[in-house]
Amino acid sequence: MAKVLLIDDEVTMVQMVTELLRNEGHEVFPFSNYSAALEALETQQPELVITDLYLDKTRPHGFDILQKARSLNPPAVVIVITGFASVESAVEAMKKGAFNYLEKPFKIDEFKLCVQRALSYNEAVSENVYLRKQLKKKYQFNQFVGSSPQMQQVFSMIEKVADTDSTILILGESGTGKELVAKALHFNSRRQFAPFIPVNCSALPENLLESELFGHRKGAFTGAVNDKKGLFQEADGGTIFLDEIGTMPPMLQSRLLRVLQEREVRRVGDNVPIYVNVRVLAATNEPLEKRVKEGTFREDLYYRLNVIPINLPPLRDRREDIPLLVMHFLKNKVNNQGKAYQITRRALDVLTAHNWPGNVRELENALERACALCEGGVIRINDLPPILHQHAGKETSDEIAKSPDTQFLMKQGMPSDGPMPGKEVPVATSSEPLRALKEFMRQQEVGYLNRVLSQTGGDKEKAADLLGVSLATLYRKLSEEEAV
Repeated sequence: MAKVLLIDDEVTMVQMVTELLRNEGHEVFPFSNYSAALEALETQQPELVITDLYLDKTRPHGFDILQKARSLNPPAVVIVITGFASVESAVEAMKKGAFNYLEKPFKIDEFKLCVQRALSYNEAVSENVYLRKQLKKKYQFNQFVGSSPQMQQVFSMIEKVADTDSTILILGESGTGKELVAKALHFNSRRQFAPFIPVNCSALPENLLESELFGHRKGAFTGAVNDKKGLFQEADGGTIFLDEIGTMPPMLQSRLLRVLQEREVRRVGDNVPIYVNVRVLAATNEPLEKRVKEGTFREDLYYRLNVIPINLPPLRDRREDIPLLVMHFLKNKVNNQGKAYQITRRALDVLTAHNWPGNVRELENALERACALCEGGVIRINDLPPILHQHAGKETSDEIAKSPDTQFLMKQGMPSDGPMPGKEVPVATSSEPLRALKEFMRQQEVGYLNRVLSQTGGDKEKAADLLGVSLATLYRKLSEEEAV
């Protein structure tokens, strides 16, 4: 049950409410002294605070208790009780964050119900905060995968503009992760605790899209039996993500332009504007300049949307990221025996050689299929989609052997179709002078550590994340390097 802090200057009231709450199974900390109660708020960290508004006749100390309780981390839910009720004090209490306001004398059943609802509300808020924290963690910048120069530029841009209110246009082919970027921008901004509303502009017909985006008044058209809030209103305080913006009909483009210019919307069938505080993110998989030239997309809207463009490169232009993406997708998957999946060197070569017209989404789906079909938890060429088998020849092996990133993912002396775990180990080339294996491995490790640090701009946390080691391990290896 809950931890409850109770403050009231009437001793009989404190005794009665304390017994009532303890009979319900709650842990109660009763106080009749204002200063002691204020101090206990810090030490006890209660989930629920029940406070009298007037702890003496001079001033409403309950407001101080309320403000202090709401400033805790996590904040406590507060019920204010008083024998000197007034509309003004009730309104003031609710404005300061009180959950409810009860007038003495109150009925026991009424009080119990109020406590039950307050705790249920607090539990829902705590769960929402937890989920928001998990979402933020999921969409942190170091959760993105890619060491290629193109992706490093993308990560740098996202980090710079996330906590601004600027309109951003995300450009990239289908499957490159445009919505993932939009979520990263939202959950790393000051709007992270407000709604994130994604809208696919190509998925709805024009008349329905207008109602969905801007809302409508009752009777505005056949079937409008109630007033409806639009998605811009639903996203108030947060972010709206307009995917496939290039498919938006011309009439709606003019209405969207007004939202961007005036920060207000008008529901269908309504003449009264409604102010909205919304950050707009848009995405397209085709150049909008082309649609502007064709006359199907407004030029003024294009410039309003294209304040800060973020270009996501196709996967075929950053092949060095494919091994990293493969390991990323496989690291959280386990087979029926609870073991992590592995992939053979030749299968990885095939994946790296493919052009991936569907980009990262297609790669993820291919690995999902391979995990379902493979035997013994080891993904081989035959487990991959048939269209990829054309890359299984010698030409592929020669081509991929030029990629140092792929070499680091191969195991020395491993057969061409032996399992390849996610550990990065270098491969010796025949042109290098022979020396002790330990010396060779250490030299390769030092070189790779320096390379990763260079790509992350010296950020050791990002480097450790890319390497798949703890920050402590990275520091130890760097100190060993200095000692050599």
